Amino acid sequence: MRYLVLFLILIYWHQQGQCQTADSVYNLQQCIDIAIKNNLTVKQTELDMERNRVYWQQQRANLLPTLNGSINHGVSTGRSLDPFTNTYLNQQISSADYNANANLVLFNGMAVQNSIQRTSLAYQAGKMDFEQAKNDITLNVTTTYLQVINNTDLLTQANSQLEVSKQQLQRLQVMNTNGAVKPSDYYDVKGQQSTDQLTVINAKNALELSKLNLLQLMNVLYTRSISVERLSADLLSSAKFNETAEEVYTSALQNLPLVKATTLRRQSAEKQVKVTKGVLFPTLSLYSGLSTRYSNAARRSVFIDSTEVNTGAFIKTPAGNQPVYQFNQNLGNEKIGYYDQFKNNYNTQVGVSIQIPILNAFLNRSRVSIAKIDLTEARYVEENTRIQLKQNVEQAYINMSSAFSRYQILNEQVDAFKESFRTAEIRFNAGVLTSVDYIVAKNNLDRANNNLINARYDYYIRTKILNYYKGRLSF
Repeated sequence: MRYLVLFLILIYWHQQGQCQTADSVYNLQQCIDIAIKNNLTVKQTELDMERNRVYWQQQRANLLPTLNGSINHGVSTGRSLDPFTNTYLNQQISSADYNANANLVLFNGMAVQNSIQRTSLAYQAGKMDFEQAKNDITLNVTTTYLQVINNTDLLTQANSQLEVSKQQLQRLQVMNTNGAVKPSDYYDVKGQQSTDQLTVINAKNALELSKLNLLQLMNVLYTRSISVERLSADLLSSAKFNETAEEVYTSALQNLPLVKATTLRRQSAEKQVKVTKGVLFPTLSLYSGLSTRYSNAARRSVFIDSTEVNTGAFIKTPAGNQPVYQFNQNLGNEKIGYYDQFKNNYNTQVGVSIQIPILNAFLNRSRVSIAKIDLTEARYVEENTRIQLKQNVEQAYINMSSAFSRYQILNEQVDAFKESFRTAEIRFNAGVLTSVDYIVAKNNLDRANNNLINARYDYYIRTKILNYYKGRLSF
């Protein structure tokens, strides 16, 4: 049993280690999905979108008639009004009222219909805000993800530089011991090795900082063990971006959620003006209702019997005066039952009402004025968004063009410095080149390689920014 338990524990640890290894490696799509799921700004815009959806559904429901009911039960003591006989009694009375009312607005200046359209446009704008928030976090995650890969390549390049210095130093150390090389050459290369070691340390630090930035965007706890998958070579294509800035701007006007949101809000503001104007019109409504009541003081007369009573009058007859008798009914009172009152007091009503706004401190007209001001502001926001978008597109396009030109030149520079360093290394090993010239050639190649790495990812990021403005940010 002990061996079995130990075996199961080892299996569990092994599986946990595999899970941790799998979870510590992220690809770009995973990073984007996690960031969208955890980002609070995205969550807030989603809540705003849902709130606008509820407003829109409520405005649609306002087309339905209203139906309300009420039930009142009460006890009164002392002198109070009997709700059954409408007379005053000095006793304790228990009473109940039941009412139901319905109302349907037939016309109110199309205010409800325009409110439905206004909230629908606001809901659509909220959708665009949600999409824009997801696009923003996607772009931020992508640029940071590429920065991690960029810094990874720079660290690889720094390690390669250090390895070259180590190999050269090992060769010179043997020669220096044997007196076959100038000590200055040996110590120059040894100093270069220290410089390359510092470069490796700085590259490691930059890599960890970029991973920290990525995990913060994802709202995930930082761990040094995480790594990212490299993008395939076809994604990092160096082909020139083949659209003009004007074409990018035109696509942005049609596809960018930010632009669509401002247009929808301007249209919503236009509907709000119509809503406030509709309140100035009379409101025509159809209403109906039914009610009944009960009181424990309610009584009704009940026949008990009848008696023959001498009225005191006489009738003259040949036989003499004869007394006149009449029958009197003896009545008693009894309480009317709850169900009988509920049925007998039942009444209904139906009618049409019109409410005409005449004077209400100019409140409705002030609302119209405010709605017009809001509409003007929405137009300004829409126009300013388009102007700012055009400026951003033009700047992004210039940055992309410069990045592409820089990338092409650096490719040529790396090829040239590779050949220069190759010949310098041969001559230095042959003892016909000074250590200073060798280090200069090496530094030129190292710097060119680092610049080429930065330029490659910089150009790729610039193209993705333009795709972002086109509203077609995909990977």
